[in-house]
Amino acid sequence: MIPILRATLVAIWLALPAKAADLTVFAAASLGDAMAELAAKWEADTAQDVTLVLAGSSTLARQIDAGAPADVYVSANETWMDWLSERGRIIAESRVDVASNRLVLVAHDPTSASHMDISPSTDIMGALGVSGRLAIALPEAVPAGIYAKTALSDLGLWEGLQARLAPTDNVRAALALVALGEAPLGVVYATDAMAEPRVVTAGLFPEDSHPPIRYPAAVTSDTPSPEDASAFVTWLASPAAQEVLGRFGFLPVRTAQ
Repeated sequence: MIPILRATLVAIWLALPAKAADLTVFAAASLGDAMAELAAKWEADTAQDVTLVLAGSSTLARQIDAGAPADVYVSANETWMDWLSERGRIIAESRVDVASNRLVLVAHDPTSASHMDISPSTDIMGALGVSGRLAIALPEAVPAGIYAKTALSDLGLWEGLQARLAPTDNVRAALALVALGEAPLGVVYATDAMAEPRVVTAGLFPEDSHPPIRYPAAVTSDTPSPEDASAFVTWLASPAAQEVLGRFGFLPVRTAQ
């Protein structure tokens, strides 16, 4: 009886659908709120757990290059995804752009609210006051900071502001400085401004002042679950996932310049 019972249990176990492997998704900090909802929706639809690791795109890319156990990488710019691709750390054919964004100036003072385009004549220095600093993600490494430096340089404002910067490890940290009133102004994404009620948008950077802000996603080369990871990346570009991203202010890639 026991061998028969054991055989029956094995047959039942083999007949059960295999549970999909859990996924670890490394995603840019600016995607945090949207990715949390996307992960919850994916888990509800697939019964597959998703662990999110959120940080600056540069930090995450370096961690993946060093062997961190990520299945999916979602960057806030193409440069860091290219960097990983050159090192063979992502599966190139899995790569897809899943969203785009706008770059904005945010302020702690609600009377500074404006949706006018920033121009070479915009007096950011004057708005900072005598000792205020401009919160910005690291301009040499973090996508939001790179975009900010490029835009401010294009508008002829960078040189005068360099000594008044408050650099941070990621864009959400820059946003927090403004939200807490520790910096009067900051340069962040439009989605960040939308997510933080303690700041107001004080101006929009012209889209032609910097490269298009696109979020590419890809499967990492070292994932033990390439099929599951690929399914998740493909799903991020689906109408269901795009609807979630849209509610958090992200734009579809086709609207990027």
